[in-house]
Amino acid sequence: MKKLIFIIFVLVAGISAFLYFSKGKKDVKENGEERLFKVGRRDISFIISSNGTVKPRNRLEIKPPVSGRIEKILVREGSRVKKGQILAWMSSEERALLMDIARAKGELEKWKDTYRPAPIIAPLDGFIIKKNVEPGQSVSSQETILVMADKLIIQAQVDETDIGYLKKGMKAKITLDAYPENFFLGEIEHIAYESEIINNVTIYLVDILPLQKIKILRSGMSATVDFVVFDKKNVLAIPEEFLVRKGNRGYVFLKIGSEEKRVKVKTGIEDGFYIEVVEGLKEGDLIIKKKAPKRNFKRMFGFPMKKR
Repeated sequence: MKKLIFIIFVLVAGISAFLYFSKGKKDVKENGEERLFKVGRRDISFIISSNGTVKPRNRLEIKPPVSGRIEKILVREGSRVKKGQILAWMSSEERALLMDIARAKGELEKWKDTYRPAPIIAPLDGFIIKKNVEPGQSVSSQETILVMADKLIIQAQVDETDIGYLKKGMKAKITLDAYPENFFLGEIEHIAYESEIINNVTIYLVDILPLQKIKILRSGMSATVDFVVFDKKNVLAIPEEFLVRKGNRGYVFLKIGSEEKRVKVKTGIEDGFYIEVVEGLKEGDLIIKKKAPKRNFKRMFGFPMKKR
């Protein structure tokens, strides 16, 4: 089993390395011991992806004030309600018994108006996400008959290594697993102040509020959340491997005919593969990256390398 895990790890690492180094391969040309790149423009984005779940921002369980019987329910799941709106009518245990006796004696109409049922009121603006009872059902004061929410949000789990890039108001692209062909936009409403440990990983919960009304949202849905940290279009950029860093400064080797010139550059955003050039280069410039010299293993170890 250990050997199998090691083989899988090596394969994954190899594929990742291949994708990393081949991303800009078509733009980089080989010239003997040099690698050449023609400076051009491209889009640069930095996106943090995470898993998320659709949840009520404020979830409220509605329970009856007393034990008794539900007489009528005026809402259903998905119904939007206003604060103070009557959601249901119920009878206390005493009224329910009295109504049953009056019904048996044929005096229901007389007593029905004398002892009226009690209303169950919406405590806030929102909508019904769950209905647990039906008319005629007996309930205790501890039972939840309806569940309300003010709004549905997407709660994302963000790794602690990425949380520093996020801030309130930042935009996010959300794709529901149930509807992978569609996406919608949201913005960060809240970032948790306390971390949680999930599968031995330290994460922070981030609440994202949709920027528009999404009818297909349902509490409990799984989602993929992409936070757009930055996104610049058509900027001058070079592969990061061509940039030589020295402290807070950077420079590149510019090829002019058969000559080489070291040029200081001012850089901007980077996405892990390409880096924006703000000053020092222009579109069409040719820059150089020299290959590392091949090592002489025979000289290093004192014996010839066998050819395969």
